[in-house]
Amino acid sequence: MEFKHYSVLLNECIDNLNIKPDGIYVDGTLGGAGHSFEIAKRLTDGGRLIGIDQDKDAIAAATKRLEPFSDRVAIVRNNYENFDLVLKQLGISKVDGILLDLGVSSYQIDTADRGFSFSVDAPLDMRMDQRQDKTAATIVNTYSEVELTRIIRDYGEDRFARQIARKICEVRQNAPIQTTFELDRIIDTAIPAKFRKPGTHPAKRTFQAIRIELNRELEVLTQSIDSMIDHLNDGGRFCIITFHSLEDRIVKTRFKTNENPCTCPPEFPVCVCGNKSKGKVISRKPILPSDRELEENSRSRSAKLRVFERRDGV
Repeated sequence: MEFKHYSVLLNECIDNLNIKPDGIYVDGTLGGAGHSFEIAKRLTDGGRLIGIDQDKDAIAAATKRLEPFSDRVAIVRNNYENFDLVLKQLGISKVDGILLDLGVSSYQIDTADRGFSFSVDAPLDMRMDQRQDKTAATIVNTYSEVELTRIIRDYGEDRFARQIARKICEVRQNAPIQTTFELDRIIDTAIPAKFRKPGTHPAKRTFQAIRIELNRELEVLTQSIDSMIDHLNDGGRFCIITFHSLEDRIVKTRFKTNENPCTCPPEFPVCVCGNKSKGKVISRKPILPSDRELEENSRSRSAKLRVFERRDGV
């Protein structure tokens, strides 16, 4: 199957990156290289693009798509949490722009054997990086009821987390839960029909929660934002696209803290904590997809873009 991924908020990202022809840019979630292609074609011989992704299929697809710009592009298979190490290995200390698109690609969702979707029957996998041993099946079959309740409640924000976790533990006593359809049916029986919202699949929140836990998505995001801002040149921009409230809350909070890191009590007349601002939040409110984009790609409906600009000596 061809690696396809609609590049969400593409024009908005390109506009907000303020791309300089001789600048250095990082796409930390390379995917099918939709955003990266538009960045690369705006660079001259003096510019560079570093594309990072942990998915081998994405790396293969992006390498092919970015072949016309091979003189200015470096593609690295890694997790963006190791961003600083990747830059060090390339001999780069500072960059002019960073992009993170935190969505799961259409390819990953629609490729059955990746196990991301409850709509197709497949092994419970959900790994972003196929090199890791732990899969979604590991979580479903080995986590305690308390642990399952926690991740479904905290990462899936599902009010029936306890009932779903209890049902999973009950079923797996007879045999391991191995496929997406098996898990889907279990969730379906755990949620009372009268509480199901029209148009919302009962398994959506649990599948999201398991995927987030497996791939450490919120942990990696939280730990990476500050370091990435530290590696921006003066005037450099950081664009992050999120797809659910948990991610957006982290980005909003970290951007705000980097703009105003002062920890002094409000009643202090002057700052004495010594924490200095690293820049400014450009998007006070998240940038949302246009009506036209929503018509072209319904999966972009929950997308939000936030932008931070590094400013030295603020």
